[in-house]
Amino acid sequence: MKIGAKLKDKFDLVIILSVIALITIGIVAIYSATYNHPTAKGNLNKQIFFVMVSFLILFIIYFLPARTFRIIAFPSYIFSLLILVAVLFLGKTIYGAKSWMSIGAIGFQPSEFAKIGLILFLSYWLTDSKRDINNIKDLLLTVLIGFIPILLILLEPDMGTAIVFASISLAMIFWSGLNLFGLFVVLSPGIILFASLFGTIPFIATLLLMLVALFYFKQNLFISGAVFVVNLSAGFIFDFLLKILKPHQVKRLQSFVDPTADPLGAGYNALQAKVAMGSGGLFGKGFLEGNQTQLRFIPEQWTDFIYCVIGEEFGFIGSIIVLAIFLVLFLRLLNLASVADDKFGKLTIIGILTMFFIHFTINIGMNLGITPVIGLPLPFISYGGSSLVTNMFLVGIVLNIYKNRKHHVV
Repeated sequence: MKIGAKLKDKFDLVIILSVIALITIGIVAIYSATYNHPTAKGNLNKQIFFVMVSFLILFIIYFLPARTFRIIAFPSYIFSLLILVAVLFLGKTIYGAKSWMSIGAIGFQPSEFAKIGLILFLSYWLTDSKRDINNIKDLLLTVLIGFIPILLILLEPDMGTAIVFASISLAMIFWSGLNLFGLFVVLSPGIILFASLFGTIPFIATLLLMLVALFYFKQNLFISGAVFVVNLSAGFIFDFLLKILKPHQVKRLQSFVDPTADPLGAGYNALQAKVAMGSGGLFGKGFLEGNQTQLRFIPEQWTDFIYCVIGEEFGFIGSIIVLAIFLVLFLRLLNLASVADDKFGKLTIIGILTMFFIHFTINIGMNLGITPVIGLPLPFISYGGSSLVTNMFLVGIVLNIYKNRKHHVV
């Protein structure tokens, strides 16, 4: 009993068991997705190798002194920016985005590792007692910290990862004590931009709602006018984004609005994934028995569309089990963030939770046809070394914070 209690005090078993369960499900799904594929069978062995490496990294991070993450916060952010710049010049283009670099035979995505730098530095920055997040100057500087890597990622271009970085920044800023008006200022341009995706009428209607909100907040005329101009400008940024996005990315957005517009092109993966999910029924067709999976209707489904493999072969029950494990993980992370005394640790956990949640939401939505296909893997389940190592590094940080939760770190 004493050993179990001591272990529970030092190690969050809910988090680690949830992660182990998701990784195990991922290994099984990757095995099925590559079973009848002539060139992808080696991916399973690669994923198992990265699982072992990532667990080693997790335990190294877990045993580091608590102050380590504050010390490396700024250097890791600067390093993140450097590798994001480097990939623009030295990277190789895959699926229309120059987002990959290679060291020998090992390829990796710098944007994955840059998430660590952003989360740690934003936590460090927002923990500084000299800063007031509701002061417009401090708020703009904080937004700039998040915007710089977003801009570099958009230049690759990688819209999906840019959305993840933006979500991490917004969640951490809000959790640090941003008031309702500040949240409105930060979120409203994105809402306007999203509305403009659906045409002129939704754009105008949303802009009118923003005007009503500005009257409600009753700020001075200069501030209200500046916010309105920013929102108005955001609506026209969509045309600019269409120019910098690759043709296949534009088609993906168009297919999100109307998946049947290009059923054999940009909309193909989403439509086939929906077929796979729907054909699984309640209990699924059985392991290695899915038609969509084994006949390779969905290209490279061991990555972004791994969830439809689970849905087809293990059915609604298998799909719900995966969702339930993620829910347990998310609620546990949220609970740790809520009860943590250390603000740095609290904000770091919120950044990590947001990253996992956005990946989860968009990836599941892609498989169900309710979000655009923007190339985000399902955490711990999708094939990919960079993603898995980054995720486990961040889990190691969470477990380290949990271990030191009773000690105030300065």
